[in-house]
Amino acid sequence: CNLRPKDAAKMPESAWKLLFYTLSWSYGVYLLFFTDYPFFYDPPSVFYDWKKGMDVPTDIAIAYLLQCSFYGHSIYATAYMDTWRKDSVVMLLHHVVTLTLIAFSYAFRSGSGRDLKPQPGAKSRDCKGRWQGLPGGRGCAGGAALGLRSPWAINPPCSLCPGRFWFRLYWFPLKVLYATCYSSLQSVPNIPFYFFFNALLLVLTLMNIYWFLYIVLFVAKVLMGQMQEVNDVREYDVEDGKKT
Repeated sequence: CNLRPKDAAKMPESAWKLLFYTLSWSYGVYLLFFTDYPFFYDPPSVFYDWKKGMDVPTDIAIAYLLQCSFYGHSIYATAYMDTWRKDSVVMLLHHVVTLTLIAFSYAFRSGSGRDLKPQPGAKSRDCKGRWQGLPGGRGCAGGAALGLRSPWAINPPCSLCPGRFWFRLYWFPLKVLYATCYSSLQSVPNIPFYFFFNALLLVLTLMNIYWFLYIVLFVAKVLMGQMQEVNDVREYDVEDGKKT
């Protein structure tokens, strides 16, 4: 592809994330819209008839296994394999929180949710610095974290910013936090680990706001003409990178 050495080094990371998120996003869409699970249209339903030790349907268990494996790998990859960026520490925390939510969600069966991503894929600025247009049963509040990822997708900033806001700052609180913070207590007054799960989900919400501000900064620089080519505002400048 005639990539610059700097960009060629990042291509495996972007290609891998594009592959995984395309598959996981597609499977999530299948569970939400092509099965009998009412989770998307009736989020509180994840807590109906909840009881300890209940079985997890096989298709939901596959989602848990898929996401848990990925985020376990992502902790190592962020620390030792991926390009180190300004938000890498936050990304590490995100992966740890998400993995904790998924694992405890499966272990304690305290309700499951599903997070739809706006776009499958990963941030791709690897081709000469330009944006390239590439084509739950009832199981814990922590399940709502399945599929959470970084805000950087392969779409232009004009669609990335509203997409990020709609999925992560509107639908996530409306469908997930409402169900876990309010509806869970209505269905199961003594539901276990209520504060534990919701505290971690609120931490993820703060991270969503943090990354959305990065996108707002990115779009503002583009609109004001401060960026001649579309660069990832999370990445260190050459001079900063040497200091780091």
